[in-house]
Amino acid sequence: MKNLLESPPDKLLTALRDILAAKSIVSPAEIAERIALTDAASPAQGARMVARAWTDPDYRALMLHDGAKAAEAAGIPMRGMPPLGVLADTPDLHHLVVCTLCSCYPRAVLGYPPFWFKSAAYRARAVRDPRGLLAEWGTVLPSHMKLTVVDSTADYRWMVLPLRPAGTEGFTEAQLAALVREGDMIGVTLPIASA
Repeated sequence: MKNLLESPPDKLLTALRDILAAKSIVSPAEIAERIALTDAASPAQGARMVARAWTDPDYRALMLHDGAKAAEAAGIPMRGMPPLGVLADTPDLHHLVVCTLCSCYPRAVLGYPPFWFKSAAYRARAVRDPRGLLAEWGTVLPSHMKLTVVDSTADYRWMVLPLRPAGTEGFTEAQLAALVREGDMIGVTLPIASA
């Protein structure tokens, strides 16, 4: 038998999938389904959740209590995903999400992490100098505002529920969702009324 470690990566992946299927751990259909769900995930899904939370107090309460259940209620499959916590910004408190060890990210609701989220520079600066890091993104917080850095881990993923921008009264959920950027749900940027 040929040594699997000497095989090209695609052959190794196929062999691993075959072993998982042979041991009834996961079926090829389940693997294909998970790949399709992961590939379809994007920040637009998280933005829909944020916009709904801005307009529906019951959904907001669910989102803050159990982010995974809120994602499921928004049609985002969470089976097999780590729990999702949602951090609500307030006029006196801002949250910044980082994964200090690698790139743990709420992929089911935000898609693949941006390249900078995984960088050692972002991870280090988020912990060492979070206000300076935010300033580089153009996010300058008032001096009275508390800034909390939250570590996303393999066991628990986090996203931010930013404050609804002023001047958006009367906006539909779709209009509000269009204002929400990926950085807003990580805490590096703030949503603004004009997209």
